Amino acid sequence: MNRHYSIQDFPSRLRYHKIVPTQHAFQAEDTRLEPIARKVLAGERLSGDEALVLYSTGDILAVGWLANHVRERLHGDRTYFNVNRHINPTNVCVAACRLCAFGRKKDTPGAYTMALEEAYETAASGYSEAVTEFHIVGGLHPDLPFQYFLDLVSGLKQRFPQVHLKAFTMVEVSYLAKRAKLSIRETLLKLKEAGVDSLPGGGAEIFSDRIRHIICDHKIDGSEWLDTARTAHQIGLKSNATMLYGHVENDEDRVDHLLKLRAVQDETNGFQTFIPLAFHPENTALAHLPKTTGMLDIRQIAVSRLILDNFPHIKAYWQMLTPKIAQIALRFGADDLDGTVIEEKIYHDAGATTPQGMRRQDLVHLIEEAGREAIERDTLYRPVLRTETTVTVAV
Repeated sequence: MNRHYSIQDFPSRLRYHKIVPTQHAFQAEDTRLEPIARKVLAGERLSGDEALVLYSTGDILAVGWLANHVRERLHGDRTYFNVNRHINPTNVCVAACRLCAFGRKKDTPGAYTMALEEAYETAASGYSEAVTEFHIVGGLHPDLPFQYFLDLVSGLKQRFPQVHLKAFTMVEVSYLAKRAKLSIRETLLKLKEAGVDSLPGGGAEIFSDRIRHIICDHKIDGSEWLDTARTAHQIGLKSNATMLYGHVENDEDRVDHLLKLRAVQDETNGFQTFIPLAFHPENTALAHLPKTTGMLDIRQIAVSRLILDNFPHIKAYWQMLTPKIAQIALRFGADDLDGTVIEEKIYHDAGATTPQGMRRQDLVHLIEEAGREAIERDTLYRPVLRTETTVTVAV
């Protein structure tokens, strides 16, 4: 059984003070991994060229061993999850991203926009167990005023004051700012005042301009996404970060993406979790592409853990990976499985066949069957303590 270590403070670069004992020494069939292993074991930062080696090597078990070493150095056996609910207030979107199966033009079949009361009812529905987070993202609606979103947030906060509101991607924030003729900072401050507690990490896709022109040319570019995240962190809002992989990008694009995230984290220390998102091509304009393989999925988790040395957490998002691959990812660098979700729309519109939600006890079982210790958390990774009648966040 591994001993558990926790890092109370994450500076711009994680400092590893204690090492969890490993069961055997590092071994690699690919000799290119040996100098990389020496740096990983010493807690040193890897370069972009070394990241490319991690992507190209056939020795996936050695890469996984190194990623697991870092994961256990940081978190021991602890694996985090939360009880959350997704709320997608509208799927109407002015963008026409080739990667997306969720967005609709208004007045087309399947388009919807929730009235505020409908959104509040959606938040209250679902499992009887108390949620600690609402995850709120949606389309870029051409007609909804900024006030709608401020009212949505303030209304949810008024009705569910104990629930953390993780709301609006960097793409949505930028769009709302343009619609309201406000700066990004002003927009974020108004959202924060209304009740937004943190931001999700979606919309990052791949930062490469070449790739964005192919898959999401109607969205803000990579630099704008990073600048919006930077501004959010500067006003005290934590966020997550994502990368969509498995479409038309290559290894160099993935490495570039990771290094740009790492650089911003060095500046702000505002990212909590990195979430690699496996591309689901069904029902998109890129439906001719194959789905990601399990090999790519676990490699991406492992490389992320090794390169993003200043990110506290790496998430294996079970909704996209499938619960079985997510379990394996807990031995390849991931320490978080996301949460109960309850009703996920975006990836299921793109053909995801996983359940739209998972009960708390099922997530615990998933984690424990992987030989890890299940820790329920809130959005800020504080432990959640439950009794039959109360939910308490350990502060």
